[in-house]
Amino acid sequence: MRVDEYCELTAVEIAREVNAGAVSAVEVAEVALALAAERGPRYGAFTCLAPERALADARRTDARVAAGERLPLAGVPCPIKDLNSVAGLPWEAGSAAMRGNVADADDPIVGWFGDAGSSMIGKTATPEFGLPCYTEPDGRPPAVTPWDPTRSAGGSSGGAAAAVAAGIAPSAHASDGGGSIRIPASACGLVGLKASRGLISSGARPPGPGLGTDGVVSRTVRDTALALDVLAGPRPGDTYWAPIEPGGYLAACDRPAKRLRIGLLTTPVIAAGAEVHPACLDGVARAALLLEGLGHELTEAPVAFAAERWDAFRSVWAVGALSIPLPPEADLALTPLTRWLRASGTKVSGLEYAGALAAIQLLTGEVARTWADFDVILSPTLAQPPASVGALRDDADPSADFEAQTRFTPWTSVFNLTGRPAISLPLHTVRLDGPNSPELPIGVMLGGRFGAESVLLGLAAALEAVAPWGRPVL
Repeated sequence: MRVDEYCELTAVEIAREVNAGAVSAVEVAEVALALAAERGPRYGAFTCLAPERALADARRTDARVAAGERLPLAGVPCPIKDLNSVAGLPWEAGSAAMRGNVADADDPIVGWFGDAGSSMIGKTATPEFGLPCYTEPDGRPPAVTPWDPTRSAGGSSGGAAAAVAAGIAPSAHASDGGGSIRIPASACGLVGLKASRGLISSGARPPGPGLGTDGVVSRTVRDTALALDVLAGPRPGDTYWAPIEPGGYLAACDRPAKRLRIGLLTTPVIAAGAEVHPACLDGVARAALLLEGLGHELTEAPVAFAAERWDAFRSVWAVGALSIPLPPEADLALTPLTRWLRASGTKVSGLEYAGALAAIQLLTGEVARTWADFDVILSPTLAQPPASVGALRDDADPSADFEAQTRFTPWTSVFNLTGRPAISLPLHTVRLDGPNSPELPIGVMLGGRFGAESVLLGLAAALEAVAPWGRPVL
């Protein structure tokens, strides 16, 4: 298989070809590994590659296909984010304090992807413990967007997004606790879906307050839907789960959407007064015209809650940082932002934490009532185009760093707080400094009702059909 042939294939197409015996999973893995070695360092995409593991996965897939199995992700290269463990590989979670740590077991999600036939080609870069919305880990190069390598790939799934945008893999494992799938999807011109709370099991990890979920970033809506078909559903030990689409999520992409009531929201939610770049507003305006052309009804949507109500997320995020099991001597190796968040967590009493969790539950109901008349909420994914490397990070003042992140992402965490699904689509681009400057992707976000992934995916597929997006010039 030639590199140019591989780079044009989607995950759906690779699986179809491998299942049909037209190409072997080993051939696909070899091309992906070569690309990862060549392009990965250029964009800070990987913390390590795993050629032995990838080829072993591919040989197993080829044997299963030869025995008559048909696998949903047959031969699809799928790297794993370095917040999750892969046996025998470094597991450092983007932190200098974890340097040299090697995992002794696979995270359950690694097995779910592997059972579906994927090849695990390596670990992708993440910021320290996935806490910020940029991927600039100490001691490693930053993850940058292939559209313009002077700009951040976003975070915390920045390495995953850089790998997919660079053509190394058609999709990559990612996770989202406050926007960490959708933010890098926007910065790298990709599709990024945060699923409803409980639709994808947390596996062996405690679900905590339910803000985060696993998923993928991908180049196409159908590749995201294919991964969701693999990941969705309860696993042993789960005590709650979201309803699963009976016909499957890939099939939902081909289902014509009924006339939807779509709420237009361009006012920042969690950071009142945050500046919204005209390009981000232009992206929403273009999406609105496309949606109207598809027959949907658009009206203005109200901001669902006052910005100060978001402080519950702030408290839970800080306590989450504090709860990371680290020895006291690790403190000096942490980034200033992580140290500040952990220190903030020590100031949250048990009563305050319980109150924050209750506030999130109340907020969930309030948002549902405020947006009850809408099937979908349309907003920018980010308030600004992809940020220059270092533009958000502020080691001298981590409090200012955190506030800059909230201004950059004033919509994404609403869907983590409420457990509702949301998808970022690369529906717009901009050249900030004239016709000869790099073209930059601008994401547009569609948020849905709880459990309505099939609606979002069907709508996203329709938008992709009428306004297909491009790729970066590498």
